[in-house]
Amino acid sequence: MTNPSPRAVRRSLDESALADAEAALREANLRFARAHPGEHEGRQPVHTVYGGAQLFTAHTTRKLGAIALRALDDYAPDAGSLGEALGIAAHPSLARLYARLRDKLRREAVEDYRIDFEDGYGNRTDAEEDHHATAVAEELSRGMREGSLPTFIGLRVKPLIEELRQRSIRTLDLVLTALADSGGLPTGWMVTLPKVTIAEQVDFFVNVLRQLERSLGFGDGTLTFEVMVETPQIILDSGGRSLLPRLVDAGEGRITGAHFGTYDYTASCNITAAYQRMQHPACEFAKQVMQVALAGTGVWLSDGSTTVMPVAIHRAAPGHQLTPGQNAENIASVHGAWRMHFDDVRHSLAGGFYQGWDLHPAQLVSRYAALYSFFLEGIDAAGARLSNFVNRAAQATLVGDVFDDAATGQGLLNFFLRGINSGAVTEEEALTMTGLTADEFRSRSFVKILKGRK
Repeated sequence: MTNPSPRAVRRSLDESALADAEAALREANLRFARAHPGEHEGRQPVHTVYGGAQLFTAHTTRKLGAIALRALDDYAPDAGSLGEALGIAAHPSLARLYARLRDKLRREAVEDYRIDFEDGYGNRTDAEEDHHATAVAEELSRGMREGSLPTFIGLRVKPLIEELRQRSIRTLDLVLTALADSGGLPTGWMVTLPKVTIAEQVDFFVNVLRQLERSLGFGDGTLTFEVMVETPQIILDSGGRSLLPRLVDAGEGRITGAHFGTYDYTASCNITAAYQRMQHPACEFAKQVMQVALAGTGVWLSDGSTTVMPVAIHRAAPGHQLTPGQNAENIASVHGAWRMHFDDVRHSLAGGFYQGWDLHPAQLVSRYAALYSFFLEGIDAAGARLSNFVNRAAQATLVGDVFDDAATGQGLLNFFLRGINSGAVTEEEALTMTGLTADEFRSRSFVKILKGRK
């Protein structure tokens, strides 16, 4: 059978007349791609613990881990008691969750720690802060030598308002100079800039970091930072636009995260203390703006903290024991705070915020319990969906009553990547569930996986 003769086609468009418009569109497309590189490829910590700079030592985070493990032993010594405390007694993977929680607290209770020179530090004289800045640098250097620092660590400086700007930068300068003199920065180093209200504060901070890099012999771009979203003006500026994209532009690639400050933000919105909470509608609005404004930029998002602490309300006097009633009240106090924190973290996870603050070591119990329950609940269904979708390498597929399109593929992959990152699931388990190879998982790209399969 002979092939039919090609039919003559006629077109009306003069492409040469579109050269200028095409060039403008090309530049706009490239500019958009530069501003929206996609998901950050590194490991995002699941939480950040803040502690006053005056209290920091090289072994602070190890001590916090020991306190967290002791809280688990004292108030939830087995899977059943933890399940009852958190309202997840019927969770199908409770035993596995508990075992992995205990292992995490032994192995890496604190993933990220921020040495705080702001709210957790208080108002002190310049001489005191100079002393603590020097002591912090010495302890950081000791921690690097002894291998006792967490995977991620850094400073929170004071905000760059006029009253505090010079003090903020002086503290940063003292710590970084001392670290450079003693050998360099810890791995996973980060600086947190609080209470940003205008883009010029970020402009200034970038200039400070660039100058410090040059003075101390650090490579260009070594010093990165997070901004804290704590004021309404950063969500909507005086012109009715979100300031967040402008901050990213002003950051010149140095901004790695945006952390929501629940209580400063709600206070700025005139919400009274009794109603300042993570799930307040004002917070939901602000966090949704954060997600929309920063989508695709590679900036990690972090939610705020729960301020109700899981601590005992009774302590035995020396030589005495608590009564059964006092012990029961202590258990109720800790379990109630755990349940509140657990619910807050689960709410954050469902809303797409995979990192948050922790203010007390006992909150690490409820932090990881929430993470592990979240990922373990959906892991089997997500594995079936991802496996089927990749194997068919089609634009859409149906698993059960859930219809997946190509955009869902990366979301399913991200679910597993975050589950592995949190410790809820091992890479080996993920490979078995999805049928992917280790190299495919580590590519972190659904598009690359499909191209490789085709």
